[in-house]
Amino acid sequence: MKVFSGNSNPALASAICQYLSAKMGKATVEQFPDGEKFIRVEDDVRGTDCFVVQSTCNPVDENLMELLIFLDCLRRASARRITAVVPYFGYARQDRKDEGRVPITAKLVANLMTTAGADRVLGVDLHAHQLQGFFDIPVDHLTGELVLSEYFGNKNIKDLTVVSPDVGNIKTASLYVSSLGADLAIVHKKRLSGDTVEAAELIGDVKGRNILMVDDIIATAGTVCSAAQMVRDRGAKRIFVGATHGVFAGQALERLSKAPIDEIVVTDTIPLSDEAKALGRITVLSCAAMIGEAIHRIHKNESVSSLFRKKKKFD
Repeated sequence: MKVFSGNSNPALASAICQYLSAKMGKATVEQFPDGEKFIRVEDDVRGTDCFVVQSTCNPVDENLMELLIFLDCLRRASARRITAVVPYFGYARQDRKDEGRVPITAKLVANLMTTAGADRVLGVDLHAHQLQGFFDIPVDHLTGELVLSEYFGNKNIKDLTVVSPDVGNIKTASLYVSSLGADLAIVHKKRLSGDTVEAAELIGDVKGRNILMVDDIIATAGTVCSAAQMVRDRGAKRIFVGATHGVFAGQALERLSKAPIDEIVVTDTIPLSDEAKALGRITVLSCAAMIGEAIHRIHKNESVSSLFRKKKKFD
């Protein structure tokens, strides 16, 4: 087995290798003066089970292209099996035609990864479970709930209500309700523009309760900040936010700094920027053990889904 890392998230890849007690695969990733990427794998990978860790986060297109070149490089070097480990899958939200004359870019990216040489994909919270069907190769889908639930469970928060910041996230919120023994409330939102969201109505009682608001992605933070303000106005006490992917794009950090949120918890699927670190309220949990365990099981041809049934603890 060989684990390689692109440039998008080397710290996570290094932590995964540490969990696996494996050395990082050697590769040279260079950029020509005209902007073209060049990758050379320094290790012999003929007949080897290879894993490439690369989040397609900002800069999305650059990181995606690097992943595709990496996959093609390993395929041409005669690797036995190539798994694209994509902790954060960019373009995941472009998964349908919601108006005329628009692409389904998530499907395009899935096709590109398969064509480049991926034999299987390992992802974390792909935004919608049906994205697995966009691939014509096996997909192992992990969820940040395994890591986040353990963290919030250890905090022993009393009078806890889990709030889904939008109707589409109810299933994810229900997982936290089951894990933490909490109540459930749901926010119905109105989208005013691409980066502006307004919380319209709240289903459930949050008065005098501590709130855990969960989502898979915090992008522009419009949804979570609007929902946080609504539950505070309805009498909520402390407000915690948990999300797998901290994208923090556009006005996200400015909005979060003004929102009535006590703590924001994300995983390290995307590296935290210096601006996000300066906010002071963001806690980052590592999903390296979870991903590393999944890589170990894929390599040994063991069940990955049993991770969810056993609710394995990840330090």
